Amino acid sequence: MTRVDELKKLRVSYLPYGKQMIDEEDIQAVLNVLRGDYLTTGPHINQFEKAMANYVGAKYAVAFSNGTAALHGACFAAGISKGDEVITTPMTFAASANCVLYQGGKVVFADIDPKTYNIDPIEIEKKITGKTKAIIPVDFTGQPAELKEIVDIAKKHSLIVIEDAAHALGATYKDIKIGSISDMTMFSFHPVKHITSGEGGMIVTNSKKYYEKLLQFRSHGITRDADKLQENHGPWYYEMQFLGYNYRMTDIQAALGTSQLEKLDMFVEKRKEIVTKYNEAFQNIRQITTPFQNSEGESSWHLYIIRLNLDELSVGRREIFETLQKQNIGVNVHYIPVHLLPYYQQLDYEKGSLPNAENLYEEIISLPLFPAMTEQDVADVIVAVKRIIEAYAK
Repeated sequence: MTRVDELKKLRVSYLPYGKQMIDEEDIQAVLNVLRGDYLTTGPHINQFEKAMANYVGAKYAVAFSNGTAALHGACFAAGISKGDEVITTPMTFAASANCVLYQGGKVVFADIDPKTYNIDPIEIEKKITGKTKAIIPVDFTGQPAELKEIVDIAKKHSLIVIEDAAHALGATYKDIKIGSISDMTMFSFHPVKHITSGEGGMIVTNSKKYYEKLLQFRSHGITRDADKLQENHGPWYYEMQFLGYNYRMTDIQAALGTSQLEKLDMFVEKRKEIVTKYNEAFQNIRQITTPFQNSEGESSWHLYIIRLNLDELSVGRREIFETLQKQNIGVNVHYIPVHLLPYYQQLDYEKGSLPNAENLYEEIISLPLFPAMTEQDVADVIVAVKRIIEAYAK
């Protein structure tokens, strides 16, 4: 029997890596919609959009059914089409790249900075060609990407920046809220994110042109705007002017999102408190590298990722992961680099072409991090990690 086999299970209940935090105000907000006149496209969507735009300091916001749909809309608004190349990071969820494929474009991956885990601006510059149309930086784990450098590169080459900030609502870069820096910025409201609308996404922008395209795109490409109609048969008349999608958010979702947004700062503060405890607990364990934070930004901490120093351990990442799971600590891995996924392998993306991302993937584990965690939950995670690392330490 090994030291690991002798470990007693810490928890009776399973602790997930992420989870929504819903209170009675949120429930009442949804109930009010259910008792009202509109369940789908109604006044709460506009209310949510205005609240989001105001919070991040952007002029416009457009709600979508989910974050992936929002990214698709942004690629459409940016005019991405067949023959265009878009540069993004491999260290993200597949949607950050898939949105380019939906428009017929080609995804070009640039490697990450091994310290921040975000896309490396130097690598972006290397990948730019005459076909490059846009850059999609991802604020991985909630830490803003090197946005000044990326925006400067984009301006130099006349490119569009679509920021995937699914992890970064409430984060700041150079004391500016994420959401007002890039040409378009996407937020996600999946239940594990900072606020939730069940499912949902949002694009914020300062461009009226993008705003109007996004509104029409999410509703089949249809407009009733009299100033845009080619004909006008009467007050009932509408036109489908391009191929859009049904990507609309419901009023039920928007009401929940608006209620959640009022608590966002508190949610982010709770995440930071947990991160402080993790950092203090793990900082002197040589088998673990805690997350590096760029001084130019302030993360909103969607994820807390530890990087295992495998040379100091007698087993690989999988054994550590599975042992934590057996302790009812719901760890996860974020992410499998997109270019390694089977579909992308079929598109001739090469394993070994992005070494920083691939090396990182082999060594990372995401620990539970969400505002509803109790002090005991946090303590359980710390104890479990310490015990297991000690048991497997060389």
